[in-house]
Amino acid sequence: MSENNYLNELMKNNYRDDGRKLDEYREIEIETNIVGQANGSARVKIGKTEVIAGVKFGTGTPYPDTPNEGMFMVNMELHPMANPDYSHGPPSPEAIEISRVIDRAIRESKTVNFEDLCIREGELAWSLSVDIYPINADGNLFDAGVIAALLAIKNAKFPEIEAETDKVLHDTRTDKGLTLQNIPAMVTIAKIGDNLIVDPSYDEEKIMDARIHIATIDNGNICAMQKGGSKSMKIEELKNAIELSGSKGNELRKLIKSIK
Repeated sequence: MSENNYLNELMKNNYRDDGRKLDEYREIEIETNIVGQANGSARVKIGKTEVIAGVKFGTGTPYPDTPNEGMFMVNMELHPMANPDYSHGPPSPEAIEISRVIDRAIRESKTVNFEDLCIREGELAWSLSVDIYPINADGNLFDAGVIAALLAIKNAKFPEIEAETDKVLHDTRTDKGLTLQNIPAMVTIAKIGDNLIVDPSYDEEKIMDARIHIATIDNGNICAMQKGGSKSMKIEELKNAIELSGSKGNELRKLIKSIK
């Protein structure tokens, strides 16, 4: 029996190769403030998948269409150290996609009020950069990345700015941070055969037909959604995925909110 058929047979009985049920996440471990040189940081493990996120504040001129808001960006780098399938060089399409999906979940949830990043309207604003580095990529970097990014932002503190020159004094931290609201929780769901599973492992990702990432906020509304994979999903499967994202999203959001 091929690995694909073996896994499908297991899933028909609501089990997976690692003993989880179809709607179960792997064990999640979280640690914050682990990178001394970052303004905020977090380490998140989902099973064997491990990522570190770091926040860095800089300054710049606000965009002309949002003169009273700061700038925000997310970047993920995929290195062979995390998985031998990755390679050195420019950002891969996979890295770009993950970065954009995480960015969209945070941006569209309005969890960060970008007006709080404005220093002088139209002249000077903070740029909030989140860099995410997988230490071990064993599947589902999307959900791990969102959690790590949120917690790194949550515990980040602004550096001082020199009044006369507007120079950022990176070695001097203030006690001021950002207050998050409408916490987004992203749930990744993979389709393998006729089965939908949450939090796919790397082995499951290799045989999945399709995947969907659904981010919800506190009131249960969807703030971001991304479809991936080569095959389609039926309307009924999409409905089931949305329902799963709601229940599992609530569990993840409760965990995120519990971390100080």
